Amino acid sequence: MRRRRGRPGLLGTMARTAVVAGTASATVGAVQAGQLGKQQAAAQQQAANQAALESQQQLAEMRVQMEQLKSEQAAPPPPPPAPAPAASAAAGSDDLMTQLTKLADLKAAGVLSDEEFAAAKAKLLGI
Repeated sequence: MRRRRGRPGLLGTMARTAVVAGTASATVGAVQAGQLGKQQAAAQQQAANQAALESQQQLAEMRVQMEQLKSEQAAPPPPPPAPAPAASAAAGSDDLMTQLTKLADLKAAGVLSDEEFAAAKAKLLGI
């Protein structure tokens, strides 16, 4: 039998096609796996960034709450109640002056606000 030279036979062509197709399939699979890996890494990075952002927001909220608690704890105590007016009229004028003087001193010291001072004064004077 004589052998042909030049072009491969049918069997050789099929074998070459199978090798090319197998190589192409393997290459496509490797590219797809690489792309999938990149997508997964990007998704993980995005999730980590989101978690870090949420953590920072929670930390900022906690700081605000701590500052509010500190300011509430550091608030000055409420002013003492204003003394009741005197029962007798004669002793009332001396007591009234003394009480008004005490109120003025408390206001000057910053213990009473303008509104508290006015309310206590009105109560003493019976207005």
